[in-house]
Amino acid sequence: MSNTSPHQSPIETLKMTTPLISALAIEKSYAKGQHKVPVLHGAGLTAQRGEFIAVVGQSGSGKSTLLHVMGLLDSPDVGEVLLEGKRIDNLSESARDQLRNHVFGFIFQFYHLLPELTLLENVMMPLMIRHSFFSYWGQRKEIRRQAMDILQQVGLEHRIKHLPSELSGGEMQRGAIARALIARPEILLADEPTGNLDSSTGGELMDTLIRLNEDNQLTIVMVTHDEAVAQKAHRIVRLAEGRIANVAHEEAA
Repeated sequence: MSNTSPHQSPIETLKMTTPLISALAIEKSYAKGQHKVPVLHGAGLTAQRGEFIAVVGQSGSGKSTLLHVMGLLDSPDVGEVLLEGKRIDNLSESARDQLRNHVFGFIFQFYHLLPELTLLENVMMPLMIRHSFFSYWGQRKEIRRQAMDILQQVGLEHRIKHLPSELSGGEMQRGAIARALIARPEILLADEPTGNLDSSTGGELMDTLIRLNEDNQLTIVMVTHDEAVAQKAHRIVRLAEGRIANVAHEEAA
């Protein structure tokens, strides 16, 4: 029998389950010459499956570093990263590579599309990396079909043969979303995804992320400095000087 009340909000229901991803008491410093520059001071964040979280803070507050640690792009000096309750930041490099390719999807402010590849080839790349040459060659038609399906979801099926230099900023960012989604990640980590876009294009991008969250129950952790963008998330986490300042629970607009 379910313990969930019919009057509970989606966020209240999410809070009753084991977190999908947790970053616990994270401390992180970087070397600058002979000095260590502390960035995170015991920051922590948990996300439930299907939750959309916005991490907000001033430049230098540590929000991108926290995102990178959660996605195993960087390692904490102190603290732990858990996936469904199991620690993952201390795994071997090959195991972390597997998680980055299968569990996490990444979107960055500057897109990071390969300039010499078409949009379709850029989107296919994560699955090409996953397979050996002979395995890829045998599955290339299926991989292409999956890439086309994802590009259709983000409205770019008419741009598949274009190079990144021939795309607008909004199209490049939607292409980056498609590339992140083709591997069917459980968690999408987005670092300032609207940072290089005008307000109209940024709004369209946020509509895409909201639709993916709602339709696919995709867990999204998004770093942003834009309060209007942050208000679209289920929950806002504020980071100040490497520490969690406060957390706000709000229904998505």
